[in-house]
Amino acid sequence: MVEKEELEKLWIEYVRGSNGEWKKYHSKFIDAHIERYNAAIKWQTTQPGGKQKIIDIFGIKNLDAVPMVK
Repeated sequence: MVEKEELEKLWIEYVRGSNGEWKKYHSKFIDAHIERYNAAIKWQTTQPGGKQKIIDIFGIKNLDAVPMVK
């Protein structure tokens, strides 16, 4: 298994040598995670008791600030 430090070194080398090309791939990676997160939350709100689970997991106190759990 590759150690964390080795992965960090590989990433640094890639970033330094890519002339900014890494930003495109990094943005796609981050955007995909955000889309999956949003889809999972949206799906959870459709399940029985799902809205309450979201409220409990995230410790939401102000329901007006998070319209999807109202």
